[in-house]
This record gives sequence, structure tokens and C-alpha cells, in this order.
Amino acid sequence: MAESIQDIQEEIVDEFGMFDDWMPKYDYLIELGKELPLIDEQYKTEDRLIKGCQSRVWLHAELNDGKVVFTADSDAIITKGIISLLVRVLSNQEPEAIVNADMAFIDEIDLKEHLSPTRANGLVSMIKQMKYYALAFQAKKEQ
Repeated sequence: MAESIQDIQEEIVDEFGMFDDWMPKYDYLIELGKELPLIDEQYKTEDRLIKGCQSRVWLHAELNDGKVVFTADSDAIITKGIISLLVRVLSNQEPEAIVNADMAFIDEIDLKEHLSPTRANGLVSMIKQMKYYALAFQAKKEQ
């Protein structure tokens, strides 16, 4: 059975809990970014750029067997780490679960407090965009 959004968030909170301060957490975030399932080059288009991000972040979503699969990329290493966390939490989940996800792990690992205001806004924009895709798939399913 696939892991729930809640389970994945708890895993991330545990992983970040292993570090005492934010320097190793940043390093870990950068490592996670390197493991991000990369977006296909054909999807690196203007219409897939997330608005509100200082750096360039491309996000692609498709519906696969009733679950939303996200791929992404960014030209900034920290941002790439952030989007990789979001992809890990929300990818391969049903649209309704994504739309209703609380994303509590972000506060639990103090991510927003350790980002510049523009990055924190970008984080919010990334989540909004992922939920927007999920809403669109949900609406399509209900037609």
C-alpha cells in the first residue's frame, strides 16, 4: 500500500530531527534536491514555471492510475531541495488527498523560518500550484 501524505510528512520530520542545527539541514536539503526525479526537458516551458518563485521552478503533473505524479526542477539548489520535499510528500497521491493535505511538516521542521522571505513565498506558491493541479484532476474526474 502506498504511504499516506501524513506518513511521509512524519518521516521527513524524523529525518530533519536528526540534525541539531540548520547548516546540516541545508546540506540535507541540497542532497534531496539532487535525488529529485527530473522533469522531462519538454516540460521545461514558461507555462510550467511557478509564479511567485524568485528562482525558476518548473512543475509538471500528470494523472496516472488515479494518482497525481509530479516531476520538477529548479535552477537553484536550495529551491530544488524544497520542491523535492513537496514532490516526495504529494506525488503518487490521489487528487483529493493532495487538495486536503495540511503540509504540517513545513512548520514542524521550521522550514519557513529558515528561508528568506522570497523563498518562503516561493514555497507557498509551489504548494498552491501542486494543489491547483490536483484540483484540476479532481474536477476532471468528477465530470
